[in-house]
Amino acid sequence: MAKNYYDILGVSKSADDKEIKKAYRKIAMKYHPDRNPDNKEAEAKFKEAAEAYETLRDADKKARYDRLGHDTYTRSQQGGGGGGFRGGMTMEDIFSQFGDIFGDGGGNPFESFFGGGGGGNRRRRGTGERGADARVKVKMTLEEIAKGVTKKIKLKKQVNCKTCSGSGAKDRNAVSTCSTCRGSGYIRQVQNTFLGQMQTTKPCPTCGGTGQEITSKCNSCKGEGRNIGEDIIELQIPAGVSEGIQLSMNGKGHAGKRGGPPGNLIITIVEIPHDSLKRDGQNIIYDLYLNFADAALGESVDVPTINGKVKIKIPAGTQSGKIFRLRGKGLPDIHSHGVGDQLVHVNIWTPKKLDANERALMEQLKNAPNFKPNPGKSDKGFFEKMRDMFS
Repeated sequence: MAKNYYDILGVSKSADDKEIKKAYRKIAMKYHPDRNPDNKEAEAKFKEAAEAYETLRDADKKARYDRLGHDTYTRSQQGGGGGGFRGGMTMEDIFSQFGDIFGDGGGNPFESFFGGGGGGNRRRRGTGERGADARVKVKMTLEEIAKGVTKKIKLKKQVNCKTCSGSGAKDRNAVSTCSTCRGSGYIRQVQNTFLGQMQTTKPCPTCGGTGQEITSKCNSCKGEGRNIGEDIIELQIPAGVSEGIQLSMNGKGHAGKRGGPPGNLIITIVEIPHDSLKRDGQNIIYDLYLNFADAALGESVDVPTINGKVKIKIPAGTQSGKIFRLRGKGLPDIHSHGVGDQLVHVNIWTPKKLDANERALMEQLKNAPNFKPNPGKSDKGFFEKMRDMFS
């Protein structure tokens, strides 16, 4: 059985932000690629810890993780497969997002131990500031949830400047090599730590890690490399999603500053209430109302489902509270673990008003022998029925 994120970091569910960060730093230092060159197992543990830290350091993600559990949460993050939903972290993600763990801004705290070769070969010159994540709510009907759906949305967000192609410069001649870092994109610092004196690197504060300075800014974006615009995005939502679940599309968020990588698009699912059907996990609940005569004599009735109407036979003598199960008429599991059922709950409708003729007929029937309640052992109560349905 796979470890959960708390086990991976070695913390309890009640651990605060400081404890979580401390635990992650300890593991990250132990399995850092520069301390374990060409060690695939160490690299896997390094990535595993980073994935755990990414979720547990964020209050909203942590709450959703605790609510859904490890398997459901991680699979929901992977979500739509070919649609580009998030499915793991790269080394570049780790060093760019958790720069506070590895020195200042993604540098390699072990560089002085390995002659500067390990981390320097892996890091690339920065390309500007990462864009922010964008968020959108997508409304879905039960019918769409049952089958999955492709939706196109128009999203207002920051996009790359068309005038300068995201560089932020007026033209090609308006860019020069950064005088502070001399084009490397990084500056080196020496720090005293509990491990001794260590050399670290961080993105150059002058050029933001790009290695270049803009001498004349683009008139359109004022040197930002991005403007407010619109983007048409195609979302592939898998079958079986539920209210509140979040999916992520990599690189579909706001454009980065001066050519930086874009943020992600976070998609929150909102269920549109159905007129007559109610959802209970993978099962669908339908309240069927029958008049007294149909329940006593038996009848065939049409019942709505998420796939259209079906006809079911109501046996003579059906009691109020009877539950019929329509197997396979519910919703699929998001992880392809089967399909739920539709439960049809019978309610006997008692008329609230009677005319003179109807009242006379009721008076004749109410004292008839077969109209006196006489429940047998096979006539179960409500709680027994519910227990049988879900046992």
